[in-house]
Amino acid sequence: MSAEANDTVLDAWTPASRIALYYAPAASSAWWRAGCEWLGRDAETGLSIETPEEAAIAALGQTVAALTGSPRRYGWHGTLVAPFHTAEGVTPQQVLSEAREWASHVTRFDAPLSAVEMGRFVALRATRADDDESIRRVAASALYALNSLRARASAEDAERRLASGLSERQQTLLHEWGYPYVLDEFRFHMTLSDALDSASVRAAIVSLWQTRAETLGALPFHGAALFVQPQPGAPFTLWQRLPFGNTRSEAFE
Repeated sequence: MSAEANDTVLDAWTPASRIALYYAPAASSAWWRAGCEWLGRDAETGLSIETPEEAAIAALGQTVAALTGSPRRYGWHGTLVAPFHTAEGVTPQQVLSEAREWASHVTRFDAPLSAVEMGRFVALRATRADDDESIRRVAASALYALNSLRARASAEDAERRLASGLSERQQTLLHEWGYPYVLDEFRFHMTLSDALDSASVRAAIVSLWQTRAETLGALPFHGAALFVQPQPGAPFTLWQRLPFGNTRSEAFE
């Protein structure tokens, strides 16, 4: 983002704001363009994008926009550290400093993705088990790096998550980390849809995106980004990109 856009994000910051550490493809990559076009929104520029009407979806009497409301609000990403409120006295700049330091120690790699159904959602997941485990380790390291900066989950948020039905292990993780799907319960994914009741619609999205993922090639897991939600219910904005540090020299732009 430009310096002016960064200032806008910080100017809108309040105690109700949330910040998240996400994987996001480089802005210049085909993966970023494909995801933003599918969701109809570029979370970095804030611009709406005309979503192509996919024939496979239209044939089922649906539009892409009608199927992607929730992921569009969050922006094209894969969660590493879920959205959190900062602890009292912690500023976004402190989160940025710690996140940059963390990212500088993460090694880049490429990971082929497959389109799958996750319950009633459709998402992209790492095809190979070793890549999935590598991303899980990256997410765990990020969780540890930023843990001291997050506020404890509110009682209301904890109760809401408990009401959704959590395993005993997930309840323990919720209590310790403010989020139930971390560490051994973490499953990296890039969400492609809302929760959909129609099996035929889910299958159409899986088929479409499986072909697209193969065409795009392996996902370049070369950097992360901090996303900010300025107020409850607002769309998330990509605030700062965080290139991973290793021997490669390409700019993460």
